[in-house]
Amino acid sequence: MEIFSQKDEVRILIFFVLLKMGFGIILDKTMMSNVFNTNFSEVNQLFNPKIFIYILFLGIAPSFVIYRLKILFQPSALKRIVIMAIFILATAILAFINSKSWLWIDKNAKHLGGLSMPLSYFINSIRYSVSLVNKGQQIQLPQAHFVNNKNTLVFLVIGESARKANFSLYGYPRLTNPLLQNDQVIALQNTTSCTTYTTESIKCMLSHLGSKSPSRKSFEPLPIYLQRHNINVLWRSNNWGEPKMQLTNYQKTSEIIAKCHHKNCQKTDHDESLLYDIDQEIKNYSNKNALIVLHQNGSHGPNYHSKYPAEFEKFTPVCKSVELQKCNKEELINAYDNTIVYNDFFLHQLIKVLKKNKKISSLVIYISDHGESLGEYNFYLHGMPYSIAPDYQKQIPFIIWASDKFKKEHDFSNHDLATRTKNSQDNIFHSIMGAFGLRSEIYNQELDIFNKNSLNK
Repeated sequence: MEIFSQKDEVRILIFFVLLKMGFGIILDKTMMSNVFNTNFSEVNQLFNPKIFIYILFLGIAPSFVIYRLKILFQPSALKRIVIMAIFILATAILAFINSKSWLWIDKNAKHLGGLSMPLSYFINSIRYSVSLVNKGQQIQLPQAHFVNNKNTLVFLVIGESARKANFSLYGYPRLTNPLLQNDQVIALQNTTSCTTYTTESIKCMLSHLGSKSPSRKSFEPLPIYLQRHNINVLWRSNNWGEPKMQLTNYQKTSEIIAKCHHKNCQKTDHDESLLYDIDQEIKNYSNKNALIVLHQNGSHGPNYHSKYPAEFEKFTPVCKSVELQKCNKEELINAYDNTIVYNDFFLHQLIKVLKKNKKISSLVIYISDHGESLGEYNFYLHGMPYSIAPDYQKQIPFIIWASDKFKKEHDFSNHDLATRTKNSQDNIFHSIMGAFGLRSEIYNQELDIFNKNSLNK
């Protein structure tokens, strides 16, 4: 069984060198998963010409020196055994001298292993490969039924690398949400991500088990479950890292742009491309149950300055280097905050279209896949092991907008949702089931944020 195709080898190698070179990452199993699940677009965003210096001086040059070395003296077998015994004895003595550190080393063995070269990427690549081999076919979820005959249109907007700390809706002193603050949205408090990287976070929010999902079992994800129950599903993606799904209607932004022939079409790879002809899609599903997923490129680093059009550069000067540690803090935060301002515009545009269709029971759920580090504790980007990751990589925005018709049908108010004290990506699967009035034995009303019994949780 071929786990990784030959065409991926160069991409994987370059991505690995770039990560290790510029961002001081820990190469544990989850990080190697990110390496093998990357694509050329993400590698290109991390590119820095310094990679060639590292390859030359830390790769080619040492290899050449070793190749040219000639061993002039080779000790006898007895002497080699004596030398090995001395080194083993010395190592044992040092280990016992530092025996007080054994418990700490045992507790943090995985993290330390992720820093050990070259064992880190070698061993953890094998661990990741084994996990792929062990994965079987998706397990089908139990049959569900509808408790009403109402038609609902749900938008699930999956953000990228958006951290709660930089949203003015959550008290950030800079006005990064000038439009949403007037859109009657609910910013749910105390929301955490399942992981600190995209692949597993999306898998988590689309799973009925959420963060409790076992790693070796693959259950039917939410979009497939809904599609099987005759709910229309449209997935639009300007990103990657999504689980494998046999969806009837899946669109990459490149495909959307290619089909767009209107005079006002902008050939852009920014997230606005996800909204091309969205008003027509809304009309198409106006009398049907439908889930439309918009997977953003959002605030994905390190080149934050490229994630928004020039007119959204509200805060200046901005960092324009992929070597984030070389930018001053003000430039880095300015660039990142501009991505949040652009995201504010994106969500506002979607809500504005839905507001015009008052007869539709509609809902917008925005939640980020994970947060982001911007130099705090000398950490950048995301993907740190969850147990040691800073809160900036785990605390995320969770924003809801609901039409008056949807709120009336589900008997709740903005104030009701605002009183919720604890939220997570575990809420997504069950809340969307609840929004459609879909019930089965896997439905958990305590995780459905629109269910009366969970509103004060």
